[in-house]
This record gives sequence, C-alpha cells and structure tokens, in this order.
Amino acid sequence: MYDSTHENVVTKSESPGEKSVVLTFDDGPSRLLPKFLDVLKKENVPAVFFWQTRLLHPKRPWQRVLDEGHMIGSHTVKHRNLVELTQEEQYKDIKNSIATIEHITGSSVRFFRPPYGQFNADTLEVTERLNVTPVMWKIASMDWELKTDPEQLIANVTEHLEDGAVILLHELPQTLEALPGLISAIKERGYGFKLL
Repeated sequence: MYDSTHENVVTKSESPGEKSVVLTFDDGPSRLLPKFLDVLKKENVPAVFFWQTRLLHPKRPWQRVLDEGHMIGSHTVKHRNLVELTQEEQYKDIKNSIATIEHITGSSVRFFRPPYGQFNADTLEVTERLNVTPVMWKIASMDWELKTDPEQLIANVTEHLEDGAVILLHELPQTLEALPGLISAIKERGYGFKLL
C-alpha cells in the first residue's frame, strides 16, 4: 500500500497556489544530514524529514533542520513493520517516537510515515488517538534500489510529476548525489516546493 486512497492518509498537498511538490526524506537523521541540508539551503527548498528516533541523538543537527524551515515527522523508533505488531505495540512505538522528537526539539509532531509504507486499521486508529496525520507518497524515487544509478532516480520522479505530489526519498548517498540534479529537473518542469 503506497499511494493510499484512504481519506485520512496524505499523499498530496492540497493547498492551492503555485504548481508545487513536497520532498520527503525517510530513515534519518543520518550522518549525511548536514550535506542534505546544504543542498536544500543552496536551492532554497523546504523538505519534510521522517526520522527513526533511535537515530535522533541530541548532537544531530535537528535545530538547523527547524531553523532552515524544514519539518520533522515520526518514522517510528526502530523502523519495524507495523502490520506485524498489535495495536498496543503500534501505539507504544509511535507514541515513544513522537515523544522523543518533541522532547529533543521542543516542537510538536504533526505527521507520521509508516515504515515500508505498511499500515493497517490499527495504525489509523493509533494515529488518530495520537493526533498525527499519516503521510504516504504519490511518487517513489526508488532511491534505495539505485546505488549506482542516481540518474534513474531523477527520471523516476520527473516522469511522474503532478501538482501537490509527495515525493519519497531517503537519506542515502545516492540520493544526496542526485539531489541537486533532481531539484533542478523539477524546477525546469515549472514546479516549486512546499511543505505539507
């Protein structure tokens, strides 16, 4: 389940305005985060980061993420497949992840992305209880499969662009390598960038 049609799951940003897309990065905060932030700052592009909180050490540059206009959402604590967990286990995991982000950053978490794009009715009940919105995507870059082919990553995104589309990326070396070209290709097609 990726491009979800469920009414409570976001795959597109619906706010009106200029033609635009939403860049999202999963599986951080990684050691590469400062370099991702450098590219985004240079290109003046906002993004949403979905973080596994087992990786969120206070020394990670989370303050810079917020200061530079990006958003941080939850991607659970350890990236476990939620459909294999009971509702109570899902609740504990997502709640702990949100609490960690809020405790360290001092900012509230509004968005959540399920690991592997896998969720069920229990997940939706839990996110409603915790007052966070599940976010999937319209366009998958497939960056995790493209270690040696960053150009294909760009094509995977640009061939499917549509207004408001949420784009799935990860904090990976090949994604970092492709990011300037990806941003440029999206801009060339007349799209801007916004947050959720």
